[in-house]
Amino acid sequence: MNPFAFKTLFKRFRQEPPLGWTQLSHQKVRLMVALTGVAFADILIFTMLGFQEMLFEGATFVHKNLRADLVLVSQRTEALFFGETFSRRHLYQADGVAGVASADPFYLGGGSWVNPWTGESTEVILLAFDPEHPVLDLPGIDAQLDAIKLPNVVLLDSKAQPRIGPVAAALEHGQPVTTELSGHRIKVEGLFTLGSSIFTQGHLITSDLNYLRLMNIPSLDRANVGALTLEPGADPETVRQALTEQLPEEVKVLTPEEFIQSEIAFWTQDVAGVIFNFGAIMGFIVGIVIVNQVLYSDVNDHLPEYATLKAIGYSDRRLLLVVFQEATILALLGFIPGFGVSLGMYQLLGFLTKIPLAMRSAVALQVFTATVIMCMLSAAIAMRKLHGADPADVF
Repeated sequence: MNPFAFKTLFKRFRQEPPLGWTQLSHQKVRLMVALTGVAFADILIFTMLGFQEMLFEGATFVHKNLRADLVLVSQRTEALFFGETFSRRHLYQADGVAGVASADPFYLGGGSWVNPWTGESTEVILLAFDPEHPVLDLPGIDAQLDAIKLPNVVLLDSKAQPRIGPVAAALEHGQPVTTELSGHRIKVEGLFTLGSSIFTQGHLITSDLNYLRLMNIPSLDRANVGALTLEPGADPETVRQALTEQLPEEVKVLTPEEFIQSEIAFWTQDVAGVIFNFGAIMGFIVGIVIVNQVLYSDVNDHLPEYATLKAIGYSDRRLLLVVFQEATILALLGFIPGFGVSLGMYQLLGFLTKIPLAMRSAVALQVFTATVIMCMLSAAIAMRKLHGADPADVF
C-alpha cells in the first residue's frame, strides 16, 4: 500500500470509524482489559510453543547436521538418544547395493563430564565416527580430524552450557584443558559449533576408537546410525527401494527429512510434548473466556441500541457482523503486544539458558491464526445474547 492510500484510509477511518471500533473504544477500560486478556493468552501460547520449538530443535541438532543422503537406523529406534543399535554388518550389505558410494557408522552415547575448575559432574553426549569418514557436517570439524585420532582426545561444542566450565576461553588463551569423562582422563583439543539443548549440557566429538575406550563397550560392531552417501546421479528413491528389499527387517532406511520428522513425532507424543500442547490449549481457552466476557458485556450494555437497529430494518446478520468486527479488532490489537512481549521473552530465555530460541514465522502465524479463531469463537458465543434483542425492548 502506497503512503497516499494509507493516509486516505486513515483519514476515512477517523471520520467514519467502524461501528465495532466505536463500541469497543467507548468503554476504554473494558477495551484495555480485553486487549490485555488477548495479549496474555498469546504470551502463554507463545511460551508453550516456544518451549516446544526448543525441545524439537535440541532433539534434531544431530539429525540436521548429519552428512548423509539416506539414513540407516534400527527398526526399534523411535528417538536417536533413546534408540537401539544395529549390527554393523548391515552397513557392509548396504555398501554393496548399486548406487551406494559409502555406508559409514555413527555412534553416540551419554557420559559424565567433570568440570575441571569446580569438580562438578554433569551429563554430556559423546558423538563419534571414523575420522577417515566424517559424517557430521559442522564448521571446524574437518580441520581437526587428525586431533581426535589421538588417544582420549575430544572436541567440545562451543555452545555448551556454563556448567561445563570456561573451556572455550581457556583454549583461546592457549591453556590446555584436561578433565574426566565417565572415569577416563580426556583432553579437549579444540572446539566446534552445534548447540545446547534441554537434553544435555553439551556435546563432545571424538573418533570411533576413542569412543570404544571411553564408553567401555566391547567392540564397534553395533552402530547407532548408518550414514549412506549415494553415487553421483543415483536416484535416492530407487536406491532406497533396493536397500529395503535387500536388508533385513531389523533396520529401516530413511531420508534425512524422515529421520528428522520421526524424532519430532516421538517428542510430540512424549510427556514433554503433551504438556506443552496442553499449555497452549489452556492459553487458547483462557483467551476465549476473557474475550467472551468482554463481548458479552458489550452486547448486553448496548442491547437497546441493537433492538432499535432491528426496529429500523437491520437484519440479525448485519448486527452479528458488528460483533465479529469487534472480535477481529480485538484479535489484531491484542496480538501486537502479545507478539512484542513474547519476542523479548524468547531473547531473554535464549540468553539465560544458552539454548537458541528464535521467533519463527511459522510459530507467529500459528499463534495469530489461533488468536483470530479464539476471538471469533468468543463472538459466536456472545451472539446468543444478540438474538434476544427484541425491538419491543425500546418501548
